[in-house]
Amino acid sequence: MDLAVWQIILLVLLAACTILDALTLVIGLNFPVITGTLTGIIMGDMVLGLAIGATLQLMVLGVGTYGGASIPDFTTGAIVGTVFAVLSGQNAEFAIGLAIPVGLLMVQLDILARFTNTFFLHRIDSNITSGNISAVKRNIWYGALPWALSRALPVFIMLTFGQSVVDFILNEIPDWLMGGLRVAGGILPVVGIAILLRYLPTQKFVAYLIIGFVAAAYLKVPMLGVALIGVALAIMYFKQNFKNPVAAGANGAALVGEENEDGEYED
Repeated sequence: MDLAVWQIILLVLLAACTILDALTLVIGLNFPVITGTLTGIIMGDMVLGLAIGATLQLMVLGVGTYGGASIPDFTTGAIVGTVFAVLSGQNAEFAIGLAIPVGLLMVQLDILARFTNTFFLHRIDSNITSGNISAVKRNIWYGALPWALSRALPVFIMLTFGQSVVDFILNEIPDWLMGGLRVAGGILPVVGIAILLRYLPTQKFVAYLIIGFVAAAYLKVPMLGVALIGVALAIMYFKQNFKNPVAAGANGAALVGEENEDGEYED
């Protein structure tokens, strides 16, 4: 079975839309389970595509690109894995084994897309300073192009030339380039988290920050576990600081707090 031209076009467009959806509307195209199902429909085997996408979805639960971190792109892996599983008549296990190296390769391309977008970000800063709103809008659209190409181009190459291309790229990339991309990939999350902390009331809730850091760095609690700890602490904080107006006092008067500089109400 060979891929038809219309199938390649649809799959390449789907790959481009997945990352753009992740950055904008988030309607679900960036989820492997959705992308795998759509790929299965295009390839004529929706059940296999759903099984592959659902399996890969379990691998990304609780994982996010917080602070600019680049993570394995198993959404693109779902596309490539489903296509080659259908073409070769293999099962979902074969597709999963193929999707993992594809997802790891996409980490490097994701970093390149982020670096490329810094050019347009600097142009947008200059346009904002000069008040050129139309140029700001144009550069936002220009910035979407590297993101789309970072997914569409490798998918096109893989669908056209096969799995051997993926192995060749992974084996032939120079060590200095891979090392540089790894360093950049490690720096970006640090910078992103630092920027994020500037806009959070860190000084007021530094105890919660320390708890989360210890849980993740020393206790090796998974991301989902850290999130659940945060939810539990948030519930405790809410119950301690926000009283029920009905039971506020014996005379029925409700407690009315004042809003502080962080946008929160204090007793």
